[in-house]
Amino acid sequence: MANAGTRYLRGPRIDPRPLTGSETIPELIDGVFLAYNAGRLREASRLFAERMLADGGTVGLSLTGALTPAGLGMSTVIPLIEAGFIDWIVSTGANLYHDAHFALGFAMHTGRPNVDDVVLREEGVVRIYDIFFDYRVLLRTDAFIRQVSARPEFQRAMSTAEYHYLLGGYLRERERVLGLSRKSLLTVAHEFEVPIYTSSPGDSSIGMNVAELALAGFQLRYDVSADVNETSAIVLDAKRSGGTSGVLIIGGGSPKNFVLQTEPQIQEVLGIDEKGHDYYLQITDARPDTGGLSGATPAEAVSWGKVDPERLPDAVVAYMDSTVGFPLLAAYALAKVAPRAPKRLYARRDALMTLLRTAYEEAKSSRDERALAAHLPGED
Repeated sequence: MANAGTRYLRGPRIDPRPLTGSETIPELIDGVFLAYNAGRLREASRLFAERMLADGGTVGLSLTGALTPAGLGMSTVIPLIEAGFIDWIVSTGANLYHDAHFALGFAMHTGRPNVDDVVLREEGVVRIYDIFFDYRVLLRTDAFIRQVSARPEFQRAMSTAEYHYLLGGYLRERERVLGLSRKSLLTVAHEFEVPIYTSSPGDSSIGMNVAELALAGFQLRYDVSADVNETSAIVLDAKRSGGTSGVLIIGGGSPKNFVLQTEPQIQEVLGIDEKGHDYYLQITDARPDTGGLSGATPAEAVSWGKVDPERLPDAVVAYMDSTVGFPLLAAYALAKVAPRAPKRLYARRDALMTLLRTAYEEAKSSRDERALAAHLPGED
């Protein structure tokens, strides 16, 4: 018979109350989500609400997958930004492009995944699994992006955060003219000065339209080095200011790596003394055993310096569909945590870059001194 005193039997007993139908989201998650990936979502929700947000830490969100066409920009991301729960974002360009449809007053419709796509093409309907929309939505959104991106203030090299901030301002004005209210996360991010980066800016319809403008002779260019350095500066400031850095990873892909690579950039490339992100929270359906980045575990991230090894017990991965897990996690946090003052990191980019440059120059000077000492002739 097993020893009742063993440390493996110290967890809470599984003895939930019967559901009544009147439970709040926190009551449902805390009282019913007890095991398997429901249990991981409970752990993730508590980590986000009780640790990542409670200590005033800086939270970076990565977004992968077609979430904004499904309405998660409006239902989930915008409320988190408005509550001050998201401080900076790395997103696929596709999420931002489809987000713009809503700010322009265009419609997305629920549909079915088992339709004939040849017929849809003939009828001018575009499908994202079970989301349908008019092909003209693409053409009109393209035209808006090109028209805005051709304006004088865009004709230079800039980080993707600066591009999205400027674009968000025009989308906000378009919402105002149309009488719309908070339809686009780009407009809300502009208002709350939450910088949004795209790790692969050419890999979306926004990037495709910017490329068309380049052919026409316009000077807009994405400065991807600025993206790498600005995101690293955000993380370094979070740690050096006495706070914490947490990452909320929805899906995987390139945005996941971009939000995490900030620490290797700080440590490995710039030579600045650092340990890694303090909090790692991911919702994904990707398996770790295929070797892909999307499914790579927080323990593996420790080996790269992406996660502080001393904070690994605070890391949680919930293996489930993001369209299910993300809204539940967000609703839990919004119900449990009071709104925080927005950090408005976009407006602080110059100051953050000054901090990064100073730390880099100090680290480089120290390395140079050590290298010089190592080559000096020894004393007799």
